[in-house]
Amino acid sequence: MLGALGLLLGNRADTKVLWNEAEKCVVEGVFHVGTYRLGAVFEAHDLDYQPETIIRREISPQGKSRAFINDTPVNLDTLRTISERLMDIHSQHETLQLNNNVFQLQLVDAFAQNENERASYEAAWQQFKKAKTAWENINARAATLKQESDFILFQLKELVDADLDEGEQERLETQQKIQTHAEEIKIRLTASLHLLREGDTNVLALLQEARSQLQSIASLAGDYQQMLTRLESLRIELADLAGELERHEERVEFDPAEAQTTNDRLSLLYQLQKKHRTQTVTELVALRDRLQQEANQITNLDADLAKAKKELTQTTEQLRAEGKKLSATRTKATPALEKKAVGLLRELGIPDAKIQIAVQPMEPNHTGCDLLDIRFSANKGIAPRPLGEVASGGEFSRFMFAIKYIMAEKRSMPTLVLDEIDTGVSGEIALRLGALMKEMATRHQLLTITHLPQIAARGDAHYYVYKDSSAKKTISLIKPLNETERVAEIAQMIGGAQPSTLAIQNARELMGR
Repeated sequence: MLGALGLLLGNRADTKVLWNEAEKCVVEGVFHVGTYRLGAVFEAHDLDYQPETIIRREISPQGKSRAFINDTPVNLDTLRTISERLMDIHSQHETLQLNNNVFQLQLVDAFAQNENERASYEAAWQQFKKAKTAWENINARAATLKQESDFILFQLKELVDADLDEGEQERLETQQKIQTHAEEIKIRLTASLHLLREGDTNVLALLQEARSQLQSIASLAGDYQQMLTRLESLRIELADLAGELERHEERVEFDPAEAQTTNDRLSLLYQLQKKHRTQTVTELVALRDRLQQEANQITNLDADLAKAKKELTQTTEQLRAEGKKLSATRTKATPALEKKAVGLLRELGIPDAKIQIAVQPMEPNHTGCDLLDIRFSANKGIAPRPLGEVASGGEFSRFMFAIKYIMAEKRSMPTLVLDEIDTGVSGEIALRLGALMKEMATRHQLLTITHLPQIAARGDAHYYVYKDSSAKKTISLIKPLNETERVAEIAQMIGGAQPSTLAIQNARELMGR
C-alpha cells in the first residue's frame, strides 16, 4: 500500500510492482482539496483545478510509466510538485533522514513558514548557476582560443587573401576547357558559320529563297500564311544564332598568359580544398566565415570575459543577500521550534528532553547558506549530542512524531501517513501518542500503520491488513472492521490469538477513551 502511495508521490516505477507482468498496473488516488487553497499551484503548472483531484499512475508491462492529474498527462516533476502538497508519508527510512541536512532544513523551513524567502533564494540560485555556467564556458573557450589563436588567424588570412567567390571555380573550369581546345573550337565555329551564312549554298540564303516562294502564295490560303510565318521565325532564329557564332568565333583566341592565370587560380582553389578537406569553394567560404567568427571572439575575448565575470559577481552578491534573508528566518524560528518539540517530547515521556538547533554558515548551495546541526539529549545531566549518537529507537520515534506533529500544524496538508512511527513505544507513552494523533486527525486525514492497541483503538476507522495463502499465490488483503471486529482485533493485539476476557475488557476500555 505504501508502495502504491509512493507511486502517486512520483517515486520511480518498476515492473516488479506488477501483480500480473502481462497487464498494465494502475494506481489511482482521489483527494478532496477544496479547502486547501491549491488553485494557484495548479494554475502555475497549467492544470485544471478540481476540488476533487484525481492522481493516476500507470505502469506498462514494458516498464514505461505515465502520470495524470485530473486526466491531464504530466511529467514526474510536476506530479511530485502537486502530490507533495496533498500527502506526506512518514516511513521508517525517513527516521534515518533526521541526520540529513537537507531534511532538517525542510523541517525548519516548514516551521518558519518562509516560502517567500525560499522562493527568492531559489530564483537567485538559478540566476547564479546560469551566470556561473556561462563564465565557466567562456573561460574554457578562451583558454582554447588563446592556444589556437595564431593558427586560426593564419588560416583566416590565407582564405581572406584568396578572395573566394562561390561561383568562381565553375567559371574557371569552363574557361580552362575553352582555352585548352581553342583551335578546334575556332575551326568548328567557323565551319558552322560558313554553312549558315557565308557559303554559296548557305542555309540562310536557302531559307530566304524559300521565304520568297511562299510569300507569293501566302495570300491565297491561311495555311500558306502560317507556313510563311513559321519559316520566317526559323530564319530569324538562325540569323541570330549565326550572329552569336560569329561573336564567339571572334573571341576564341589562345592566350598563353590568360591560360596560365586560369590554371594558377584553379590550382590555388584545389590546394585550399585539399588542405581544408572540403569539396567546393562554398565549403571554403563557410570555413572562412566560421574562422572570422572565432577571430572576432579572440578580439572580443577580454571584454566577454569581463562581462561574464561581472554577471557572476552580481549574481553571487544577490545570492548571498537572499541567503542572508533566508538564514535570518531559520535562525529566528529555531528557538520556538526547540521549545515546541521539547514540550511534546516531555508530554511523550521524556521529561528531561533537551534540543539544540544550531544554524551555521556554509557555502551557498541549492538549499541556502546554512548547515543545520540538531542535537538531542533525553537524560538529565547529558549535554545534547547528534541524534544518531544519543537517541534510542523509541526516542527516535517520539522525536520524529514530535516533528511531524509540529509540521502538521504549520503546513496545509490534506493527508498524512505514519508508518510505524510508534516503534519502541509502549504503555502510557503509547496512550499519549494516540491522544496526540487523535488531535492531529481533527486537522488532517491521518492514516496510521501500527501494531500498538493503544494507537489502533483511537482511530475513527480501523482497517485490517492480512495475507491469504489459500491459492497458489499469496495475496494481501485489507478490510474495514466493524465495532465488534475492532474489539476482537485490539484484544488480539493485547492478548494474542486467543485473547482472554480481561484482554477483551481492556480493548473495550481503550476504545472507550
